[in-house]
Amino acid sequence: MFEKFQMAPPDAILGLTEAFKKDPNPKKINLGVGVYKDALGTTPVMESVKKAEEIILKNQTTKSYLPIPGSAEYAAVVQEFLFGSDHEIIGDKRAVTAQTPGGTGALRVAGDLLKQVRPDAAMWVSDPTWANHTGIFTNAGFEVKKYPYYDAAAKAIDLDAMKKTLKTIPEGDVVLLHGCCHNPTGIDPDIDQWGQICDILVERKILPFVDFAYQGLANGIEEDAQGLRLIANSVKELVAASSFSKNFGLYNERIGAITFVCDSSATADKLASNLKLIIRRNYSNPPAHGAAIVATIMNNTELKKLWQSEVKQIRDRIKEMRHSFVDTLKSLGVKNDFSFITEQNGMFSFSGLNKDQVDTLREKYSIYIVGSGRINVAGMTAGNMNTLCKAIAEVLK
Repeated sequence: MFEKFQMAPPDAILGLTEAFKKDPNPKKINLGVGVYKDALGTTPVMESVKKAEEIILKNQTTKSYLPIPGSAEYAAVVQEFLFGSDHEIIGDKRAVTAQTPGGTGALRVAGDLLKQVRPDAAMWVSDPTWANHTGIFTNAGFEVKKYPYYDAAAKAIDLDAMKKTLKTIPEGDVVLLHGCCHNPTGIDPDIDQWGQICDILVERKILPFVDFAYQGLANGIEEDAQGLRLIANSVKELVAASSFSKNFGLYNERIGAITFVCDSSATADKLASNLKLIIRRNYSNPPAHGAAIVATIMNNTELKKLWQSEVKQIRDRIKEMRHSFVDTLKSLGVKNDFSFITEQNGMFSFSGLNKDQVDTLREKYSIYIVGSGRINVAGMTAGNMNTLCKAIAEVLK
């Protein structure tokens, strides 16, 4: 049976990391995979996380299974992150949250459930979007379609084209939106643009599905939730996939969540029962440690303040690298205008580099960038900035 397999192509992003590890060049730079690096080029464990783990270790009494949807304490924290502590969605018990293995697990669990309840619906994703979105929803059985998002010439959202397509989407289809720090462009709607998008969602009766993996990395924890909360105030039903890989640095803990908002608590109860079946038949129940870290931090006033300051440090360093990147290219005499990068949010930017230039950077300079030209700004440091920018200056000649 197994000899029928052919070699599959490497993952567009994780495959880069494999190639990077094999590269013997001591000056190699990995700007492909979305992992934060500090000024020393390492992915640190947050101090708030270390302190939370001390508390967990001291008080832990069992390694027994979690319930199928995971920790209830963690689910409450997730809902507060998404909607704010006093939102009527929480008070009216209209939301159902399940802990998942990362944001990727959240997307797939939601895909399985949505396919069950609306088998003929299509899943609409932005053009471009995170490379794994299409694969996840295709494997869940969806027809995946695209709506325009990025204006390459203007380096901005093509809002008119986006709205024009959204207005043609059939009632009951699902539209995947990036809550903040759009991956891969780094370009987010402002609050007025979110309002225009919401109007169409309501008018067309489209189900919004918000992928929310970078809360806190754009403008702030509360500020980054504005788009999602505007949607939540506009529609009766929505889906949100969360991840705490980036904003808690819990990459290898695989800690995410899927949240469904329903029109009533009675509907939410029915959905929850079916969600449990999906999870039970997939991975049975989630791992405990990552959820315990997040819940411990968010329910401890001192640790929460420490974590908030650490997230701000990450956000500020990424913004600093954006400006340093633009300034360094300019100082090297690069004529291309890269100033748009300082206006983008989060870990990623669409650099405008084409595939041939990306290939040259990898083959000649051991600089690893996704073929689309997406750059992980969070992988830049003061130590590798000159090397990076000199190489880019060379390929742009």
